[in-house]
Amino acid sequence: MNLKEYQKLCKATAQKFKNREKEILTWGLGITGEAGDLAGCIKKTFSHDNDQTDGIKENLGDTLWYVAMICNFFDWDLEEVLEENIKKLKKRYPQGFDFKNAQRGGTRIDWNEEEK
Repeated sequence: MNLKEYQKLCKATAQKFKNREKEILTWGLGITGEAGDLAGCIKKTFSHDNDQTDGIKENLGDTLWYVAMICNFFDWDLEEVLEENIKKLKKRYPQGFDFKNAQRGGTRIDWNEEEK
């Protein structure tokens, strides 16, 4: 399966909303909840010696489902979102990760900045 197919399948399994505000709130809060569940499974696995690796995998999938639904809401192609993210990271870390560039000198990303 490719990302376009995944996005389409996610949409087919999603609740339909009449209110767009309620829809994006559902997807945004859903991703937060799933990320919290994921964090809990990681904590239990590594801090409490309670193997939750199956839960980690399941919650990663659930989190990605919400990512796909947010992309669907905005009519974004998930593959393009991921490509833009890699482009940004390659620009920030042209030689690979380093701590200096990770600090970015206290700056933030200007989302409206023209590409250079």
